Amino acid sequence: MLERDFLLRLHLCPHMGLLSKYRVWQTAHKFHEFNNYRFLGQQAGLSTKTMDYFVDHFMDSDVDKLLVLNHGVPYVCLLDPDYPQCLRECFCPPLVLYYAGKRELLSDKKLAVVGARNMTPYGQAVLRQLLPPIVAQNITIVSGLARGIDGAAHRLTLKHAGNAIAVIGNGLDRFYPRENADLQNMIVQSGLLLTEYPLGTGPLPFHFPERNRIIAGLATACLVVEARQKSGSLITANIAVQENRNVLAVPGSIMQPLSKGCNELIAEGARPALNASDILEELTMSSF
Repeated sequence: MLERDFLLRLHLCPHMGLLSKYRVWQTAHKFHEFNNYRFLGQQAGLSTKTMDYFVDHFMDSDVDKLLVLNHGVPYVCLLDPDYPQCLRECFCPPLVLYYAGKRELLSDKKLAVVGARNMTPYGQAVLRQLLPPIVAQNITIVSGLARGIDGAAHRLTLKHAGNAIAVIGNGLDRFYPRENADLQNMIVQSGLLLTEYPLGTGPLPFHFPERNRIIAGLATACLVVEARQKSGSLITANIAVQENRNVLAVPGSIMQPLSKGCNELIAEGARPALNASDILEELTMSSF
């Protein structure tokens, strides 16, 4: 089996976690072995249960069907020279990213913008003040197309003729949330839509933490605008810290629940984002 064929099939193999798949890929690439599945599983340190799933289902007809369904869908994978190096160096990078739109945006300097789904007027005002000067410097804005801060950041970026990358937790043919269907179509036309999930995949809850690692991994720096304690936005920020990205947070009232997450990030060492210059300085300082 050819290396690329192995990678695509491994990506779609059921009953295996992302980390198990990545370890198998590392092993296969190291030994240049793409046919001896039990050897690969052993060398990758798979558990007995995961090993059995891998050996039994790698050549499964369900994988064949997914390969046929996604044939012709544009993708970038770990074998491609333009796969973003910053993402390649992350813990458990996606083997394959399906996309629609401008693939060349993957090479741009990027700012991740994340925040609460139930955005307040304060959050909206913050975005209107901070983002236009960033967009004017040709910084690509990365977010998750969720309602609230994510969607507002995308819309504001497009309004100012900037570059937007949306990373979604479902297939390219699905819209979530439905209210952002128009925005998803706009990003396909003017920016870049990314997902590691094949066509037909719905927005399952565990997809969103997995998606967050891609948002953090793609970005040069991460800006958190509004966030509750223990929110998905804080998960993204923590991943960004683990991946040695610069993290900024917008401070807010200690009485406001949606500011507690940001205020805690600042207390833990994140830079307060008081103006666009703060963000541009962090982007300049980053090695990514």
